[in-house]
Amino acid sequence: MKPKKSKYPQIEGLKITDIAAEGKSLGKYGDMVVFVPYTVPGDVVDVQINKKRRRFMEGYVTRFAAYSPDRVEPFCRHYGECGGCKWQALPYPMQLAYKQRQVEEQLRRLGGIELPEISPIIGSAKSEYYRNKLEFTFSDKRWVPRSEVAEGEAAAAGGGNALGFHIPGMFDKVLDVEQCYLQAEPSNAIRSAVKRFAEEKGVAFYNLREHRGLLRNLIVRTSTTGEVMVTVVFAEPDSMCRPLLDFLAEQFPQITSLNYIINNKLNDSINDLDVHHYKGKPYMEERMEGLTFRIHPKSFYQTNSEQAYNLYRVARDFAELTGTEIVYDLYTGTGTIANFVAAGAKRVVGIEYVPEAIEDAKQNSALNGIENTLFFAGDMKDVLNGEFIERHGRPDVIILDPPRAGIHGDVAATILAAAPQRIVYVSCNPATQARDLALFDPAYRVAKVQPVDMFPHTHHVENVVQLIRR
Repeated sequence: MKPKKSKYPQIEGLKITDIAAEGKSLGKYGDMVVFVPYTVPGDVVDVQINKKRRRFMEGYVTRFAAYSPDRVEPFCRHYGECGGCKWQALPYPMQLAYKQRQVEEQLRRLGGIELPEISPIIGSAKSEYYRNKLEFTFSDKRWVPRSEVAEGEAAAAGGGNALGFHIPGMFDKVLDVEQCYLQAEPSNAIRSAVKRFAEEKGVAFYNLREHRGLLRNLIVRTSTTGEVMVTVVFAEPDSMCRPLLDFLAEQFPQITSLNYIINNKLNDSINDLDVHHYKGKPYMEERMEGLTFRIHPKSFYQTNSEQAYNLYRVARDFAELTGTEIVYDLYTGTGTIANFVAAGAKRVVGIEYVPEAIEDAKQNSALNGIENTLFFAGDMKDVLNGEFIERHGRPDVIILDPPRAGIHGDVAATILAAAPQRIVYVSCNPATQARDLALFDPAYRVAKVQPVDMFPHTHHVENVVQLIRR
Protein backbone atom coordinates (compact mmCIF):
# COMPACT_ATOMS: atom_id res chain seq x y z
CA MET A 1 0.00 0.00 0.00
CA LYS A 2 1.35 3.42 -0.95
CA PRO A 3 2.11 5.54 2.15
CA LYS A 4 -0.19 8.50 2.72
CA LYS A 5 1.38 11.80 1.78
CA SER A 6 1.84 14.19 4.68
CA LYS A 7 0.24 17.63 4.58
CA TYR A 8 3.35 18.99 6.32
CA PRO A 9 6.71 19.64 4.66
CA GLN A 10 9.90 17.61 4.90
CA ILE A 11 13.03 19.51 5.86
CA GLU A 12 16.35 18.28 4.52
CA GLY A 13 19.72 18.82 6.18
CA LEU A 14 18.51 20.34 9.46
CA LYS A 15 21.40 20.98 11.86
CA ILE A 16 20.53 20.08 15.46
CA THR A 17 22.02 22.77 17.67
CA ASP A 18 20.68 22.39 21.22
CA ILE A 19 18.67 20.41 23.75
CA ALA A 20 15.11 21.59 24.43
CA ALA A 21 12.35 20.74 26.89
CA GLU A 22 10.72 17.32 27.27
CA GLY A 23 13.82 15.48 26.07
CA LYS A 24 13.69 16.86 22.53
CA SER A 25 16.47 18.59 20.61
CA LEU A 26 16.09 21.55 18.27
CA GLY A 27 17.35 23.18 15.12
CA LYS A 28 16.49 26.39 13.26
CA TYR A 29 14.74 26.44 9.87
CA GLY A 30 14.71 30.08 8.82
CA ASP A 31 12.97 31.91 11.66
CA MET A 32 11.27 28.76 12.91
CA VAL A 33 12.41 26.52 15.73
CA VAL A 34 12.07 22.82 14.88
CA PHE A 35 11.84 20.30 17.73
CA VAL A 36 13.07 16.78 16.93
CA PRO A 37 13.23 13.85 19.42
CA TYR A 38 15.97 11.22 19.48
CA THR A 39 18.62 13.58 18.14
CA VAL A 40 21.84 15.00 19.57
CA PRO A 41 23.36 18.48 19.05
CA GLY A 42 25.63 18.15 16.03
CA ASP A 43 23.38 15.72 14.14
CA VAL A 44 22.29 16.72 10.63
CA VAL A 45 18.93 15.19 9.76
CA ASP A 46 16.07 15.10 7.31
CA VAL A 47 12.86 15.73 9.25
CA GLN A 48 9.24 14.99 8.44
CA ILE A 49 7.17 17.70 10.11
CA ASN A 50 4.02 16.44 11.84
CA LYS A 51 3.04 19.51 13.85
CA LYS A 52 3.19 23.15 12.84
CA ARG A 53 2.46 26.25 14.90
CA ARG A 54 3.06 29.94 14.36
CA ARG A 55 6.51 30.01 15.97
CA PHE A 56 7.69 26.41 15.93
CA MET A 57 7.36 23.03 14.25
CA GLU A 58 7.82 19.45 15.44
CA GLY A 59 8.82 16.39 13.46
CA TYR A 60 10.65 13.07 13.36
CA VAL A 61 13.86 11.97 11.66
CA THR A 62 13.55 10.21 8.30
CA ARG A 63 17.30 10.14 7.57
CA PHE A 64 20.56 11.02 9.30
CA ALA A 65 22.73 12.96 6.87
CA ALA A 66 25.53 13.21 9.43
CA TYR A 67 25.99 12.05 13.00
CA SER A 68 27.16 14.27 15.83
CA PRO A 69 30.67 13.48 17.10
CA ASP A 70 29.14 13.46 20.58
CA ARG A 71 26.56 10.77 19.75
CA VAL A 72 26.89 7.36 21.41
CA GLU A 73 25.24 4.12 20.29
CA PRO A 74 21.86 3.57 22.04
CA PHE A 75 21.99 0.36 24.07
CA CYS A 76 18.29 -0.58 23.79
CA ARG A 77 16.71 -2.11 20.71
CA HIS A 78 13.47 -0.23 21.48
CA TYR A 79 15.14 3.20 21.38
CA GLY A 80 13.19 5.54 19.14
CA GLU A 81 9.88 3.71 19.58
CA CYS A 82 9.58 3.47 23.36
CA GLY A 83 8.69 6.69 25.15
CA GLY A 84 11.37 6.31 27.81
CA CYS A 85 15.15 6.82 27.83
CA LYS A 86 15.08 9.41 25.02
CA TRP A 87 18.64 10.55 25.81
CA GLN A 88 20.37 7.20 25.27
CA ALA A 89 22.33 8.66 22.33
CA LEU A 90 23.65 11.46 24.55
CA PRO A 91 26.74 10.68 26.70
CA TYR A 92 25.82 10.67 30.39
CA PRO A 93 28.17 13.57 31.34
CA MET A 94 26.40 15.70 28.69
CA GLN A 95 23.01 14.66 30.08
CA LEU A 96 24.09 15.92 33.49
CA ALA A 97 25.36 19.20 32.00
CA TYR A 98 22.04 19.85 30.25
CA LYS A 99 20.08 19.04 33.42
CA GLN A 100 22.27 21.42 35.41
CA ARG A 101 21.58 24.12 32.83
CA GLN A 102 17.87 23.33 32.86
CA VAL A 103 17.66 23.90 36.62
CA GLU A 104 19.59 27.16 36.46
CA GLU A 105 17.65 28.56 33.49
CA GLN A 106 14.25 27.71 34.92
CA LEU A 107 14.99 29.08 38.38
CA ARG A 108 16.41 32.31 36.96
CA ARG A 109 13.95 32.83 34.10
CA LEU A 110 10.72 31.67 35.73
CA GLY A 111 11.52 32.52 39.34
CA GLY A 112 13.18 35.86 38.66
CA ILE A 113 14.91 35.70 42.04
CA GLU A 114 18.45 36.09 43.28
CA LEU A 115 20.29 32.78 43.40
CA PRO A 116 23.56 31.58 44.90
CA GLU A 117 25.97 29.54 42.82
CA ILE A 118 24.22 26.25 42.02
CA SER A 119 26.09 23.18 43.21
CA PRO A 120 27.17 20.63 40.58
CA ILE A 121 24.48 18.05 39.92
CA ILE A 122 24.80 14.71 41.73
CA GLY A 123 24.81 12.01 39.06
CA SER A 124 23.41 8.51 39.47
CA ALA A 125 25.98 5.77 40.07
CA LYS A 126 23.85 3.51 37.89
CA SER A 127 22.65 4.67 34.48
CA GLU A 128 21.10 1.27 33.65
CA TYR A 129 18.95 -1.02 35.80
CA TYR A 130 18.38 1.75 38.32
CA ARG A 131 14.59 1.62 38.73
CA ASN A 132 12.89 -0.37 41.48
CA LYS A 133 9.43 -0.33 39.88
CA LEU A 134 8.05 -0.88 36.39
CA GLU A 135 4.44 -1.16 35.28
CA PHE A 136 3.76 -3.05 32.06
CA THR A 137 0.51 -2.95 30.10
CA PHE A 138 -1.16 -5.84 28.27
CA SER A 139 -2.74 -5.17 24.88
CA ASP A 140 -4.16 -7.37 22.11
CA LYS A 141 -3.04 -4.75 19.57
CA ARG A 142 0.74 -4.59 19.47
CA TRP A 143 2.20 -1.29 18.26
CA VAL A 144 3.94 -1.94 14.95
CA PRO A 145 7.20 0.02 14.53
CA ARG A 146 7.66 2.08 11.37
CA SER A 147 10.50 -0.21 10.28
CA GLU A 148 8.19 -3.24 10.22
CA VAL A 149 5.47 -1.38 8.32
CA ALA A 150 8.03 -0.19 5.78
CA GLU A 151 9.38 -3.70 5.37
CA GLY A 152 5.90 -5.14 5.00
CA GLU A 153 6.34 -7.45 7.99
CA ALA A 154 3.07 -6.47 9.65
CA ALA A 155 -0.05 -4.45 9.04
CA ALA A 156 -0.23 -1.01 10.62
CA ALA A 157 -3.58 -1.90 12.21
CA GLY A 158 -1.95 -4.19 14.76
CA GLY A 159 0.40 -7.10 15.10
CA GLY A 160 -0.71 -9.47 17.86
CA ASN A 161 -0.36 -9.28 21.63
CA ALA A 162 1.90 -6.92 23.54
CA LEU A 163 3.17 -6.64 27.09
CA GLY A 164 5.16 -3.46 27.53
CA PHE A 165 4.83 0.32 27.57
CA HIS A 166 2.33 2.78 26.16
CA ILE A 167 3.43 4.69 23.07
CA PRO A 168 3.58 8.39 24.11
CA GLY A 169 0.34 10.21 23.35
CA MET A 170 -1.51 7.02 22.32
CA PHE A 171 -3.57 5.49 25.10
CA ASP A 172 -4.46 2.35 23.14
CA LYS A 173 -1.05 1.58 21.59
CA VAL A 174 1.43 -0.61 23.49
CA LEU A 175 5.00 -1.44 22.49
CA ASP A 176 5.86 -5.10 23.06
CA VAL A 177 9.05 -4.99 25.11
CA GLU A 178 11.63 -7.74 24.63
CA GLN A 179 14.42 -6.35 26.84
CA CYS A 180 14.25 -3.33 29.14
CA TYR A 181 17.38 -1.85 30.74
CA LEU A 182 15.55 0.10 33.44
CA GLN A 183 15.04 -2.62 36.04
CA ALA A 184 17.32 -5.49 37.03
CA GLU A 185 16.36 -9.14 36.77
CA PRO A 186 14.13 -10.92 37.34
CA SER A 187 12.03 -8.12 35.81
CA ASN A 188 12.60 -9.03 32.16
CA ALA A 189 12.33 -12.76 32.87
CA ILE A 190 9.01 -12.32 34.71
CA ARG A 191 7.51 -10.18 31.96
CA SER A 192 8.58 -12.59 29.20
CA ALA A 193 7.37 -15.67 31.12
CA VAL A 194 3.95 -14.13 31.84
CA LYS A 195 3.45 -13.22 28.17
CA ARG A 196 4.49 -16.70 27.02
CA PHE A 197 2.25 -18.44 29.58
CA ALA A 198 -0.76 -16.28 28.66
CA GLU A 199 -0.37 -16.89 24.95
CA GLU A 200 0.14 -20.63 25.38
CA LYS A 201 -2.98 -20.89 27.57
CA GLY A 202 -5.06 -18.58 25.38
CA VAL A 203 -5.62 -15.98 28.11
CA ALA A 204 -7.07 -12.81 26.57
CA PHE A 205 -4.91 -9.68 26.58
CA TYR A 206 -6.89 -6.50 27.27
CA ASN A 207 -8.27 -4.39 24.44
CA LEU A 208 -7.72 -0.82 25.58
CA ARG A 209 -10.26 0.68 23.19
CA GLU A 210 -13.11 -1.81 23.51
CA HIS A 211 -12.42 -2.72 27.17
CA ARG A 212 -12.50 -6.49 26.84
CA GLY A 213 -10.01 -9.18 27.82
CA LEU A 214 -8.63 -10.41 31.14
CA LEU A 215 -5.00 -9.28 31.53
CA ARG A 216 -4.53 -5.54 32.13
CA ASN A 217 -1.25 -4.73 33.95
CA LEU A 218 1.82 -6.34 35.45
CA ILE A 219 3.71 -4.41 38.16
CA VAL A 220 7.18 -5.54 39.20
CA ARG A 221 8.97 -3.99 42.18
CA THR A 222 12.45 -4.83 43.42
CA SER A 223 14.48 -3.68 46.42
CA THR A 224 18.15 -3.33 47.27
CA THR A 225 17.55 -6.04 49.89
CA GLY A 226 16.87 -8.55 47.09
CA GLU A 227 13.12 -8.78 47.57
CA VAL A 228 10.71 -8.90 44.61
CA MET A 229 7.05 -7.87 44.58
CA VAL A 230 4.74 -8.73 41.68
CA THR A 231 1.18 -7.49 41.29
CA VAL A 232 -1.03 -8.69 38.42
CA VAL A 233 -4.05 -6.56 37.47
CA PHE A 234 -6.98 -8.51 36.02
CA ALA A 235 -10.09 -7.01 34.44
CA GLU A 236 -12.40 -9.39 36.32
CA PRO A 237 -12.38 -12.53 38.47
CA ASP A 238 -11.72 -15.47 36.14
CA SER A 239 -10.79 -19.15 36.28
CA MET A 240 -7.38 -18.30 34.72
CA CYS A 241 -6.33 -15.86 37.48
CA ARG A 242 -5.18 -18.56 39.89
CA PRO A 243 -3.23 -20.65 37.31
CA LEU A 244 -1.28 -17.57 36.23
CA LEU A 245 -0.46 -16.61 39.82
CA ASP A 246 0.53 -20.19 40.65
CA PHE A 247 2.76 -20.25 37.56
CA LEU A 248 4.54 -17.11 38.76
CA ALA A 249 5.04 -18.50 42.26
CA GLU A 250 6.43 -21.79 40.93
CA GLN A 251 8.67 -20.36 38.21
CA PHE A 252 10.05 -17.48 40.28
CA PRO A 253 10.66 -18.52 43.90
CA GLN A 254 12.54 -15.23 44.35
CA ILE A 255 9.16 -13.43 44.38
CA THR A 256 8.69 -12.55 48.05
CA SER A 257 5.31 -10.81 47.66
CA LEU A 258 2.68 -11.89 45.10
CA ASN A 259 -0.56 -9.95 44.80
CA TYR A 260 -3.41 -9.26 42.42
CA ILE A 261 -5.98 -6.54 41.79
CA ILE A 262 -9.35 -6.70 40.00
CA ASN A 263 -9.88 -3.56 37.92
CA ASN A 264 -13.14 -3.38 35.97
CA LYS A 265 -12.96 0.39 35.52
CA LEU A 266 -12.31 2.18 32.23
CA ASN A 267 -8.93 3.54 33.43
CA ASP A 268 -5.76 1.89 34.74
CA SER A 269 -5.52 3.69 38.10
CA ILE A 270 -5.43 1.32 41.06
CA ASN A 271 -5.25 3.69 44.04
CA ASP A 272 -8.96 3.24 44.77
CA LEU A 273 -8.93 -0.56 44.36
CA ASP A 274 -8.36 -3.38 46.85
CA VAL A 275 -5.12 -5.35 46.74
CA HIS A 276 -5.52 -9.11 47.21
CA HIS A 277 -2.47 -10.71 48.79
CA TYR A 278 -1.81 -14.13 47.22
CA LYS A 279 1.52 -15.52 48.44
CA GLY A 280 4.58 -14.46 50.42
CA LYS A 281 4.54 -11.25 52.44
CA PRO A 282 1.98 -8.47 51.78
CA TYR A 283 4.87 -6.00 51.53
CA MET A 284 8.54 -5.80 50.62
CA GLU A 285 11.29 -4.06 52.56
CA GLU A 286 13.84 -1.43 51.61
CA ARG A 287 16.69 -0.28 53.83
CA MET A 288 18.38 3.07 54.07
CA GLU A 289 21.06 4.06 56.59
CA GLY A 290 19.97 1.51 59.17
CA LEU A 291 16.26 2.21 58.71
CA THR A 292 13.80 -0.33 57.30
CA PHE A 293 10.86 0.79 55.17
CA ARG A 294 7.94 -1.47 54.36
CA ILE A 295 6.52 -0.92 50.89
CA HIS A 296 3.04 -2.18 50.04
CA PRO A 297 1.76 -2.64 46.47
CA LYS A 298 0.22 0.85 46.31
CA SER A 299 2.92 2.61 48.36
CA PHE A 300 4.99 5.39 46.82
CA TYR A 301 8.75 5.03 47.11
CA GLN A 302 11.36 6.89 45.09
CA THR A 303 11.93 4.70 42.03
CA ASN A 304 15.74 4.98 42.10
CA SER A 305 16.47 3.54 45.54
CA GLU A 306 20.20 4.18 45.67
CA GLN A 307 19.94 7.74 44.38
CA ALA A 308 17.02 8.42 46.73
CA TYR A 309 19.51 8.07 49.57
CA ASN A 310 21.60 10.90 48.10
CA LEU A 311 18.48 13.02 47.62
CA TYR A 312 17.36 12.54 51.21
CA ARG A 313 20.86 13.22 52.55
CA VAL A 314 20.83 16.57 50.77
CA ALA A 315 17.42 17.39 52.24
CA ARG A 316 18.63 16.46 55.73
CA ASP A 317 21.83 18.49 55.34
CA PHE A 318 19.83 21.52 54.16
CA ALA A 319 17.51 21.20 57.20
CA GLU A 320 20.54 21.79 59.49
CA LEU A 321 18.91 20.04 62.43
CA THR A 322 20.40 20.22 65.93
CA GLY A 323 17.90 18.01 67.79
CA THR A 324 15.73 20.83 69.14
CA GLU A 325 13.62 21.61 66.06
CA ILE A 326 9.98 20.92 65.25
CA VAL A 327 9.98 19.80 61.61
CA TYR A 328 6.97 19.69 59.29
CA ASP A 329 7.32 17.23 56.41
CA LEU A 330 4.69 18.24 53.87
CA TYR A 331 3.60 15.76 51.18
CA THR A 332 5.29 13.12 53.32
CA GLY A 333 4.07 10.11 51.30
CA THR A 334 4.94 6.98 53.28
CA GLY A 335 7.04 9.08 55.66
CA THR A 336 10.42 8.24 54.17
CA ILE A 337 11.94 11.71 54.62
CA ALA A 338 10.17 12.23 57.96
CA ASN A 339 11.59 9.03 59.41
CA PHE A 340 14.97 9.66 57.80
CA VAL A 341 15.40 13.04 59.57
CA ALA A 342 13.62 12.16 62.84
CA ALA A 343 16.81 11.27 64.74
CA GLY A 344 18.03 14.85 64.37
CA ALA A 345 14.78 16.58 65.35
CA LYS A 346 12.70 17.14 68.47
CA ARG A 347 9.51 16.20 66.60
CA VAL A 348 8.50 15.58 62.98
CA VAL A 349 4.95 16.19 61.77
CA GLY A 350 4.05 14.66 58.40
CA ILE A 351 1.04 15.47 56.23
CA GLU A 352 -0.08 13.53 53.15
CA TYR A 353 -3.26 13.34 51.04
CA VAL A 354 -3.42 9.51 50.75
CA PRO A 355 -4.66 7.81 53.96
CA GLU A 356 -3.01 4.47 53.09
CA ALA A 357 0.36 6.23 52.75
CA ILE A 358 -0.05 7.74 56.21
CA GLU A 359 -0.73 4.28 57.65
CA ASP A 360 2.51 3.11 55.99
CA ALA A 361 4.34 6.09 57.50
CA LYS A 362 3.10 5.23 61.00
CA GLN A 363 4.06 1.58 60.56
CA ASN A 364 7.53 2.55 59.35
CA SER A 365 8.06 4.71 62.43
CA ALA A 366 6.94 1.86 64.70
CA LEU A 367 9.09 -0.66 62.80
CA ASN A 368 12.19 1.46 63.41
CA GLY A 369 11.38 2.41 67.00
CA ILE A 370 10.90 6.07 66.07
CA GLU A 371 8.67 7.76 68.63
CA ASN A 372 8.93 11.47 67.74
CA THR A 373 6.81 11.44 64.55
CA LEU A 374 3.16 12.32 64.01
CA PHE A 375 1.32 11.76 60.72
CA PHE A 376 -1.93 13.20 59.39
CA ALA A 377 -3.95 12.49 56.25
CA GLY A 378 -5.88 15.05 54.22
CA ASP A 379 -5.69 17.72 51.55
CA MET A 380 -2.68 19.90 52.36
CA LYS A 381 -4.51 23.22 51.95
CA ASP A 382 -7.24 22.01 54.33
CA VAL A 383 -5.09 20.31 56.98
CA LEU A 384 -2.25 22.81 57.21
CA ASN A 385 -3.81 25.90 58.78
CA GLY A 386 -3.36 28.18 61.76
CA GLU A 387 -5.30 25.91 64.11
CA PHE A 388 -3.20 22.88 63.13
CA ILE A 389 0.03 24.79 63.73
CA GLU A 390 -1.18 26.06 67.11
CA ARG A 391 -2.03 22.49 68.15
CA HIS A 392 1.18 20.80 66.98
CA GLY A 393 3.71 23.57 67.41
CA ARG A 394 5.15 26.21 65.14
CA PRO A 395 7.69 24.59 62.81
CA ASP A 396 11.33 25.62 62.94
CA VAL A 397 11.96 23.80 59.66
CA ILE A 398 9.57 22.84 56.86
CA ILE A 399 10.52 20.18 54.32
CA LEU A 400 8.23 19.90 51.33
CA ASP A 401 8.29 17.49 48.40
CA PRO A 402 5.12 18.28 46.42
CA PRO A 403 3.84 16.69 43.20
CA ARG A 404 4.93 18.07 39.80
CA ALA A 405 2.25 20.77 39.93
CA GLY A 406 3.95 22.40 42.95
CA ILE A 407 2.13 23.84 45.95
CA HIS A 408 -1.27 25.49 46.24
CA GLY A 409 -1.30 29.22 46.90
CA ASP A 410 -3.10 28.68 50.21
CA VAL A 411 -0.34 26.31 51.34
CA ALA A 412 2.32 28.89 50.46
CA ALA A 413 0.41 31.53 52.46
CA THR A 414 0.19 29.24 55.50
CA ILE A 415 3.91 28.43 55.32
CA LEU A 416 4.71 32.14 55.16
CA ALA A 417 2.45 32.80 58.16
CA ALA A 418 4.14 29.97 60.11
CA ALA A 419 7.50 31.69 59.43
CA PRO A 420 9.88 28.73 59.89
CA GLN A 421 13.56 29.59 60.06
CA ARG A 422 14.37 27.28 57.15
CA ILE A 423 12.44 25.71 54.27
CA VAL A 424 13.82 22.76 52.31
CA TYR A 425 12.00 22.45 48.98
CA VAL A 426 12.49 19.15 47.12
CA SER A 427 11.06 19.23 43.61
CA CYS A 428 10.75 16.95 40.58
CA ASN A 429 9.78 19.96 38.44
CA PRO A 430 12.12 22.98 38.58
CA ALA A 431 9.62 25.06 36.57
CA THR A 432 6.86 24.92 39.21
CA GLN A 433 9.51 25.10 41.92
CA ALA A 434 10.71 28.39 40.43
CA ARG A 435 7.16 29.76 40.48
CA ASP A 436 6.77 28.80 44.16
CA LEU A 437 10.16 30.23 45.13
CA ALA A 438 8.99 33.59 43.80
CA LEU A 439 6.08 33.42 46.28
CA PHE A 440 8.52 32.90 49.16
CA ASP A 441 11.03 35.50 47.94
CA PRO A 442 9.75 38.51 49.94
CA ALA A 443 10.36 36.64 53.21
CA TYR A 444 13.05 34.06 52.28
CA ARG A 445 16.31 34.05 50.38
CA VAL A 446 17.60 31.05 48.45
CA ALA A 447 20.79 29.96 50.22
CA LYS A 448 21.61 26.65 48.52
CA VAL A 449 20.59 24.81 45.35
CA GLN A 450 21.46 21.15 44.67
CA PRO A 451 20.23 19.29 41.55
CA VAL A 452 20.10 15.48 41.76
CA ASP A 453 19.72 13.15 38.77
CA MET A 454 17.27 10.38 39.62
CA PHE A 455 16.45 9.30 36.05
CA PRO A 456 19.40 8.84 33.66
CA HIS A 457 18.64 8.95 29.91
CA THR A 458 15.57 11.14 30.51
CA HIS A 459 15.16 14.91 30.79
CA HIS A 460 13.73 14.66 34.32
CA VAL A 461 15.71 16.13 37.20
CA GLU A 462 15.15 16.59 40.94
CA ASN A 463 16.24 19.77 42.66
CA VAL A 464 16.63 20.66 46.34
CA VAL A 465 16.59 24.30 47.50
CA GLN A 466 17.34 25.66 50.96
CA LEU A 467 15.46 28.84 51.91
CA ILE A 468 16.50 30.96 54.90
CA ARG A 469 14.19 33.51 56.49
CA ARG A 470 15.34 37.06 55.78
